[in-house]
Amino acid sequence: MSTYSKEHIDFLKEKRKEKRLILFFQIAIIVFFLLLWEGASRLGVINTFLSSSPSGIIKTMISLFQDGSLISHILITTYETLLSFFLATIIGFIVATILWYSKIVAKIIDPYLTILNSLPKVALGPLIIIWVGASIHSIIFMALLISTFITIINIYNGFRETDENYIRLLKSFGAKKRQIFLKVVIPSNYHTLINTLKINISMSFIGVIMGELLVSKQGLGYLIMYGSQVFNINLVITAVFILGLLSYLMYFSISKLECLIKK
Repeated sequence: MSTYSKEHIDFLKEKRKEKRLILFFQIAIIVFFLLLWEGASRLGVINTFLSSSPSGIIKTMISLFQDGSLISHILITTYETLLSFFLATIIGFIVATILWYSKIVAKIIDPYLTILNSLPKVALGPLIIIWVGASIHSIIFMALLISTFITIINIYNGFRETDENYIRLLKSFGAKKRQIFLKVVIPSNYHTLINTLKINISMSFIGVIMGELLVSKQGLGYLIMYGSQVFNINLVITAVFILGLLSYLMYFSISKLECLIKK
């Protein structure tokens, strides 16, 4: 016999129905867009030389897969993105923790964080190549420049906005700052940390692609750059399409992590 009330069961059914409806329309929008795009290209409404087509993308993907380069390019970009993501998350969390622990340090560093975050990272590309070298290190460095400062700012703002009443309560019981941080600040900011991860994975992707456009000889960013140089729009849009899929898969993984934490 179910331990849930009828009202609760009805509520769960309604939530499942809502999720299915949302998923249906999400898929329907994509399918409709692809069919419209393919139909317009076949009827000559759009110039496939300039805008490609879904069938052209599929043919390009098959060609890349057959010559053995597709998986290699995907793995290279995925590796660089995940490495940048984890490094930026760890660095961002550590720095944000230091800033929370010391208000003086936070006040000193705050204007520099704002300045560094607002710098146009693309303009620093030539300098990064000179400093780090034309290698994967430049790509990782570019991605870290883009994602780390945003990570620090988001996490620190979350820590700083923790409910002061909880902190005062623990202080009244003689809790140390480390205990307050572990028992109040971290649990109160699970949502902030997850949202920061979602933003960070997007920023890491952007940084990696920008780095690959500058120095890489492999990866999806390289395919975009090479395709634009030889005016192969099919190759460019295929790389962009695969990037979109990778980005969604990583975002979906973080969303699943969020569901597990809530449980």
